[in-house]
Amino acid sequence: MRRGPTGTYETSTTDGEPVCAFVPAPLPPQPPLEFSRARQRLLERATLALGRLDSITLLLPDPDIFLYAYVRREAVLSSQIEGTQSSFSDLLLFELEEAPGVPFDDVVEVSNYVAALEHSMRRLAEGFPLCNRLLREMHAKLLSRGRGSKKSPGEFRRSQNWIGGTRPGNALFVPPPPQRVEACMSDLERFLHDDRPYPTLVKAALAHVQFETIHPFLDGNGRLGRLLISFILHHEGILSKPLLYLSLYFKQHREQYYNLLDMVRREGDWEQWLDFFLEGVELTAVNAVQTARRLVELFKEDEARIQALGRSAGSVLRVYHTLCRRPLVSISEIREQAGLSYPTTSKSIEALGRLGIVRELTGRKRNRIYAYGRYIEILNEGAEPL
Repeated sequence: MRRGPTGTYETSTTDGEPVCAFVPAPLPPQPPLEFSRARQRLLERATLALGRLDSITLLLPDPDIFLYAYVRREAVLSSQIEGTQSSFSDLLLFELEEAPGVPFDDVVEVSNYVAALEHSMRRLAEGFPLCNRLLREMHAKLLSRGRGSKKSPGEFRRSQNWIGGTRPGNALFVPPPPQRVEACMSDLERFLHDDRPYPTLVKAALAHVQFETIHPFLDGNGRLGRLLISFILHHEGILSKPLLYLSLYFKQHREQYYNLLDMVRREGDWEQWLDFFLEGVELTAVNAVQTARRLVELFKEDEARIQALGRSAGSVLRVYHTLCRRPLVSISEIREQAGLSYPTTSKSIEALGRLGIVRELTGRKRNRIYAYGRYIEILNEGAEPL
């Protein structure tokens, strides 16, 4: 189906240069989306995969352990798309006060992402709606420190921005003029709370494109737009915890992702975008389930090896469970979390080192930091810096 452009162009001026800014029409698309038999099957498969992902928490002894690590993995991936070079291990080190020297600018952006995500999870758990106020709160957390901290955190933009190019006049895309942002975002908010037009997964797909097209903030739009997908699914009850993150899929298919966004705007081709999105949801959900299962198997295998130690197994297990909750940690934090004396903690860590479960990272005699190597390797797959 050929719809033509999904919005109109208005003249906007920035730095004295006139540009044609794109103002998207409100959702849902008109005429409505076409659901062929093949597209319906894609939707069914993606929905089924999300159901399996949601039920994986029943397999895990402590779902929050998986959520802790998976949220941080997503923070690394989503920030990498914006150009940071931090790794999963960099973030975990940054979160330890005992680990100075981690590159600040890149890793603080990743840490801000974690703070934004955790803030929105708390707000939704309190019954706060998914709305523009919450998006602004998330944005304030996202840009609270580091490179974006002077770009109006928590406020819709009051100046013209653009995507690609060295200036607005040669930009690849120019979002709506600043005076139209508030109205566009109000339209998007109304669509988010309208449960009539489409299933939740389709709504998330459409809302993501609309948010990226409006580009309502001076910075952080990409990261917040990707978070929006997960929180729509969580808010609508499709996922009991926000565990679906598409950053790795978008990272691996970057060129296709941006081309499809442009095709929606220029030609109204929502269907090709939707197919791409649903395939990504299925693939990402399946991979997340596999990752969770691999972690469960890792925990079982390593616990069995520790149990075989005999009399010392009890204290070693307490230290090991601390590393399951946080796979990169200082000895002082291990001792505090496990509730053990320093000598017992040290002996337990030595036992885990002999088993090849943990390794010491600093080479120092004091303030040592230990890593649960195989756990970090599993979570780091695909999250290596670009």
